[in-house]
Amino acid sequence: MANPSLLILAGDGIGPEVMDEVKKVIGWFGDKRGLEFDVSEDLVGGCAYDAHGTPLTDATMEKAQQVDAVLLGAVGGPKYDDLDFSVKPERGLLRLRKEMDLYANLRPAQCFDALADFSSLKRDVVAGLDIMIIRELTSGVYFGEPRGIHTEGNERVGINTQRYTESEIARVARSAFELARKRSNKVCSMEKANVMESGVLWRQVVTEVHEREYPDVELSHMYADAGAMQLCRWPKQFDVIVTDNLFGDLLSDAAAMLTGSLGMLPSASLGAPMANGRPKALYEPVHGSAPDIAGQGKANPIACVLSFAMALRYSFDKGDEATRLEDAVNTVLADGYRTPDLLGEEGKDPVTTKQMGDAIVAALDASL
Repeated sequence: MANPSLLILAGDGIGPEVMDEVKKVIGWFGDKRGLEFDVSEDLVGGCAYDAHGTPLTDATMEKAQQVDAVLLGAVGGPKYDDLDFSVKPERGLLRLRKEMDLYANLRPAQCFDALADFSSLKRDVVAGLDIMIIRELTSGVYFGEPRGIHTEGNERVGINTQRYTESEIARVARSAFELARKRSNKVCSMEKANVMESGVLWRQVVTEVHEREYPDVELSHMYADAGAMQLCRWPKQFDVIVTDNLFGDLLSDAAAMLTGSLGMLPSASLGAPMANGRPKALYEPVHGSAPDIAGQGKANPIACVLSFAMALRYSFDKGDEATRLEDAVNTVLADGYRTPDLLGEEGKDPVTTKQMGDAIVAALDASL
């Protein structure tokens, strides 16, 4: 049986640095756990533009369509600010999402106990936090037509259209319910059905999918603005949250900061199942390319490492090994390893990107 395939697109800025540490982890699972991956590498973003005049070549796009999962670092940087919009580094990532039809964006917000005091919220509010926001990623107000800026009378008017079909809502709802069955069997759907017709339809379709296909899962509904308030008040009341593109963008960023650092946050974007039953998938850290610290060994690789843990769980059905990797991260944090972004107290020396990666591999060794 062929090994599962993984395409690595390290990208720009700190992308290659954090990805080097993930490669160590991938190698460890092959050497110590017999999980061999067929790994290939290519370019995306600014480095692809430098080499090929485009942020994503057709050949790379074809590779991404064929592999079992894509693991991406980060794209962009001030070097590319003056490029035409059509060839900016971020267009490579957007093309991957669009052409792979990655409609379900999974954004976990997990607070490791060692970092509970690093959050801006009180320890008892965030300690032990482990929630998942599923954001619909390929429709809604960011893609709806008509859109644009035009003139009406003596003034300009900006237009964006919130639009959802039943099938678009139903498929992301199914993703949420399926994921909830692997967690605490609880979903909260968020929209604005009190003021938006698209929200009314969203609530109706999510309810119909629940009653027809997932009656065993607990479902609740909440207006998105109330949901934002509750995330700040008592986030541990939630397990899986499913919401649309716009509200998901806002709510997931708010939830991200409950954990204290963007350097800790992975994500997954999943699409329809392929012939082998695995969903099309792209995994990436939430953080950007951070060009101001690139090449200095200051980057935190944990978000990228945890993105690979998500790949183990959601693309390769290796939930136990994903937990092993997450526990290794928890161990190094509990042991006091800190990259500069995690230094909350004075007088503590940070570790480098490489040292953090080495510590995670050592913790994996200790788990055997």
